[in-house]
Amino acid sequence: MLFSPGTVSPNPGAIFSDPKAVSSNPGTVSSGPNTVSPNPGAIFSDPNAVSPNPGAAMPAPPSPREDPTDVDPMQPLAGLKVVELHAIGPVPFAGYLLAQYGARVIRVSPPADPGLGLEVAPAFDLLNSNKEALALDLKSADARGELERLLADADILLEGFRPGVLERLGLDPDDLRLRHPRLVIGRLSGWGEHGILAPRAGHDINYLAVSGILHAIGSADTPEIPLNLVGDFGGGTMHLLVGVLAALVRRGVSGQGSVVSTSILAASLGLTPMLYGLLAAGVWTLRRRDNILDGAAPYYRVYRCSDGKHVAVGAIEGRFYRALLELTGLRDQLDPAHQNDRAHWPQAIAAFTQVFASRDRDTWAREAERHDCCLAPVLDLIEASRYPHNLDNGLFQRHTPGPGGVQAGIPPGADPPARAERPPANAYVRPQPVLRFRH
Repeated sequence: MLFSPGTVSPNPGAIFSDPKAVSSNPGTVSSGPNTVSPNPGAIFSDPNAVSPNPGAAMPAPPSPREDPTDVDPMQPLAGLKVVELHAIGPVPFAGYLLAQYGARVIRVSPPADPGLGLEVAPAFDLLNSNKEALALDLKSADARGELERLLADADILLEGFRPGVLERLGLDPDDLRLRHPRLVIGRLSGWGEHGILAPRAGHDINYLAVSGILHAIGSADTPEIPLNLVGDFGGGTMHLLVGVLAALVRRGVSGQGSVVSTSILAASLGLTPMLYGLLAAGVWTLRRRDNILDGAAPYYRVYRCSDGKHVAVGAIEGRFYRALLELTGLRDQLDPAHQNDRAHWPQAIAAFTQVFASRDRDTWAREAERHDCCLAPVLDLIEASRYPHNLDNGLFQRHTPGPGGVQAGIPPGADPPARAERPPANAYVRPQPVLRFRH
């Protein structure tokens, strides 16, 4: 996450743009008339917080709902209020994840559809399905006043505008923090704050192109698009949430909010340290399909089966490669000692290609259950929602449209369904929350 593009802070702890910085001594807070006493538990805005003045009157005890021991372990963010300004992709996904774990998320959208992203009926707009909706024209002073009232007791503000838009609306983050000192503001632009591309539009494919990631994925002849899962979500959403949640933890110590910002471009690059290390070590090249993890190696590759479907093989370690040879019956044809000898890769690829084409995908998948060889069937999205292992782990919710919209058939946190209860072919499914919490 880039907080000051092109520079590295001399203080590794000084990550957030906070004028009331915490002292380098983690046990103290810098003194001053605006200093808030640290309360390690005060991560959320709490009107019942204990006064730092031991002589002050004690507040009323918290209600049972606010008692930390009474909180649903699957809802660790209960009590957190998030205001999300209308955006597409990674910012709505960030709000969606916060809401999954108990936060109250209010999405503020313009009265008229701004025409961004993919058009989908509200019942199927999953990234905004667990939020409250509020229409405000932020170009209006009255609407901005309503937003200010929302922010008065909010913990987080999320925005994904191009640089400078929030400021032109009269909502400069520095001014917002003066009025709402405990507010954590998470900002995610596309291209970053500086440079010729900063004010321009872009989508995941464009950010991946400039980051070097798109060039690294695909066939030897042509880069291939990894959907929008890498830049938007794996990069943008993940780094935005890490920054926002880190700022909340810091607020629990300092009592002060922060502004944390990054871009989808920067966040995409934030996924690549391992590749740059491999490149520097001389074990990665800039050519596609020339590396262990991009399909060049016979043991890390997708193979076509007799039914036209595929299996994915990832037998990198020697013991798993030997198990793969056992599964395929190639142990006498391919010497495991030559696993990483590039001169033998074409022969190995030809042998695996031929043997996998002799059976259908599901037969190989069943056979692989008896061998620890890192082989898995390549499933489509609906097949994945019915795959027994995924059902055993409760990875999907089943839904059926009803008069009131979409109704959950399997509530979050419920026990996984029995295999006999797999969704029918026309079921509407969505992934379950992927984190599990226990007291």
